[in-house]
Amino acid sequence: MYRGAECRETLRLPHTKQNIKYAERLRGEILNAIEIGTFDYIKYFPDSPQLTKLGLKKVTSVSTVGELVRQYLEQAKPVLAPSTHLRYTATYKTHISRFDDLLLTELTPPVLRAWIASINRKARTIQAILIPLRSALDYAVNDDLIEGNPLDRVKVSRIIPKEAKRVDYIVDPFSTEEIRAILEACDGQERNVLLFAFSTGMRPSEYLALRWSSVDWKNLTVMVERTSVLGIAREETKTQSGRRSIDLRNGAVQALRAQRHFTALADDLVFHNPKFGAGWSDAGELARRWSTILKKAGVRRRVLYQTRHTFASTLLSSGTNALYVAKQMGHKDTAMVSKTYGKWIELENGTLSDHFTRASAAGSAKIQG
Repeated sequence: MYRGAECRETLRLPHTKQNIKYAERLRGEILNAIEIGTFDYIKYFPDSPQLTKLGLKKVTSVSTVGELVRQYLEQAKPVLAPSTHLRYTATYKTHISRFDDLLLTELTPPVLRAWIASINRKARTIQAILIPLRSALDYAVNDDLIEGNPLDRVKVSRIIPKEAKRVDYIVDPFSTEEIRAILEACDGQERNVLLFAFSTGMRPSEYLALRWSSVDWKNLTVMVERTSVLGIAREETKTQSGRRSIDLRNGAVQALRAQRHFTALADDLVFHNPKFGAGWSDAGELARRWSTILKKAGVRRRVLYQTRHTFASTLLSSGTNALYVAKQMGHKDTAMVSKTYGKWIELENGTLSDHFTRASAAGSAKIQG
């Protein structure tokens, strides 16, 4: 009896005394599992016609790489961030789908090495391309479809050329003069969001999801407790240490004070796209306006994320404690800060722009107007 129904299953074994004893032992094992709540019908009878009657989903076995990756993407969708799932799906369609009809057993280390060597991308991009394939193959190992993950026997660093290992992205912060020119090239809500970005070092996904309820005017802090990616708000941060309290500096307080006029009585979301009167759909939408603003300001083009690097490098060059900066930016320790901003840590007695000066809690009443 299972779920209130009598279930009869047939073992495709010869009718012998030995097999009858085996069936009796198996039945006892199943009854015990039902009793303690650990019975998995599909595990014992994967092809049973009872599965549909019991409302259980029959497991579909996979034999090709394409079937495996598509099944992995479907199963992983509830646990992955929407942006991550979209990126993995795009990676599959662009790169991994070439193996769609290849049997799992034919995806060998030599085949993978030849493919990886042919990818004309930077090392970091290649590693990103391999992530969904590696995860899918791990699923296959856990389901006993293959004995081991063939990617475990592939050393990517030994395959790609030296040029691919060179990192083009560098920390390229803005000067005080450039920041001033950028802020003068925009106004209203666009100026507010960019001033806030420069003054807090928050990630675009974090400040675009900021809500007024997370602003503490008394202590001049904001809580970073959610993110917004591709227009989808998530009540979580990129990492566990990303959930944090940030001290508001003069520039951030000025930005929030000015922004209250636009959205304080709206939907609790701090920053809106003035063109639509609603939250920014994603960082890409803001980045497109950012490019236009830089051109208008006559400032050399750099990505929006450099506002975060500007915040960190400015504080560090003024002698601010590296651990404090790490905590403000959402890092668990100084490792990332030291690696990324080492040369700014070595500078001393730097001059802080007024935008980056810590606002005084004692003056909060005046700041709030």
